[in-house]
Amino acid sequence: MSESSQPAVVAIEQWLDQHRITEVECLIPDMAGQARGKIVPRHKYKPAYGLRLPEAVFAMTVTGGYPEEDYTSAADPDMLLLPDATTIRPVPWAKEPTAQIIHDCLSFDGAAVDLSPRHVLRQVMARYAQHGWSPVVAPEMEFYLVQVEPDEDIPLKPPIGRTRRTEAGMQSFSVDSVNEYDDIFDVMYDWCEEQGIALDTLVHEMGTAQMEINLDHGDPLALADQAFLFKRTVREVAIRHQMYATFMAKPMQGQPGSAMHLHHSVLNQATGLNLFSQADGSESAEFRHFIGGLQRYLPAATLLFAPYVNSYRRFTPDVSAPINLHWGYDNRTCGLRVPRAQPENRRVENRLAGVDVNPYLAIAASLACGLLGMEQGLEPTPALASSAYKEPQQFPGHVNEAIETLRACEPLAEMLGTHFIDTYCAIKATEYQQFFEVISPWERRHLLLHV
Repeated sequence: MSESSQPAVVAIEQWLDQHRITEVECLIPDMAGQARGKIVPRHKYKPAYGLRLPEAVFAMTVTGGYPEEDYTSAADPDMLLLPDATTIRPVPWAKEPTAQIIHDCLSFDGAAVDLSPRHVLRQVMARYAQHGWSPVVAPEMEFYLVQVEPDEDIPLKPPIGRTRRTEAGMQSFSVDSVNEYDDIFDVMYDWCEEQGIALDTLVHEMGTAQMEINLDHGDPLALADQAFLFKRTVREVAIRHQMYATFMAKPMQGQPGSAMHLHHSVLNQATGLNLFSQADGSESAEFRHFIGGLQRYLPAATLLFAPYVNSYRRFTPDVSAPINLHWGYDNRTCGLRVPRAQPENRRVENRLAGVDVNPYLAIAASLACGLLGMEQGLEPTPALASSAYKEPQQFPGHVNEAIETLRACEPLAEMLGTHFIDTYCAIKATEYQQFFEVISPWERRHLLLHV
């Protein structure tokens, strides 16, 4: 680390000593948003020098494979991992005092690794800063609790609650149904508080044992870090209570999908005021242009909001998932919703992303689309007051189409990084090919003896 980083090193060392840490989990989020890295004994962890990890971790598919072409900068080089001191937290479920620290990825000449999802998000935030703007985000994360089922061929089932029964149908917004899993949520809140994950409300969503947690609004990188750690935490809490927590976009047939809605606003750095509102409280030109950018560029960015074959099963009309990018005031049928709010809280909700996304990449892509709209002065369509489900679908319907539309969008490639876009698309193409080779139960049931 440079001399300017020494205070951060001292702060890390002091925190580790103060909490009597015996192990350090050195984490980076990969392309799927999974935690990769190394676990290091405290006495061997040297934050000033970091540690090494192959760059190929960012070319890995969700199945653990790789594209045929090597997208790393050389033949499987190492990266230098250096800790971000602002991300140090305890691991509440560890038996011994353990710390977790998210690390930044650098090449050995000091340049950021352009495939790192945290770097991709930082690039977009830096472009906002060039205009004197600071974006603000607030994710809403939906997930299902399900019974433990090791056999992948058996459909998932709702879990048994404290009454020793499963839910009877969909119990939207039911407090009693949330109380069925109080033991899980009590621990979840405690563990999140220990980690500085700022949870807001908990609500029962439409699906059977489907929940939604809202995170407090704030800095995009900090919120992406919290979303990344929140998924880890909820999975761990659930498994310790003999359940699974799943962040699949569509885990069960006949049930609604799970989303990660993103609320966006932008602050003027000089004044601290919401750029989406004028002095008299009316909507600003930047507000309209942000929506215009989302409408123009989100279709090309769909792969970053729907990264898997399963993701596209969520886009079903009349089941709380968008099929197009119309916008409206407090209109949940639209892909872009403007909640009722005071002028200082005016914001845009992007409802496209499934909760199966990498939070860094989804936030980066959403902010990038809005920023392109502000830079290009794009005007949105008129606000829609009727049901958007009656309007045509406006974004790709499957992975292959999404890959091609992302590859063809030069403005997004320029903002997110051409090398990143090429690598990400290659990963998704490889995953799709692996999926296509699997013969499904539906095919065996309906085609085996009938065609």
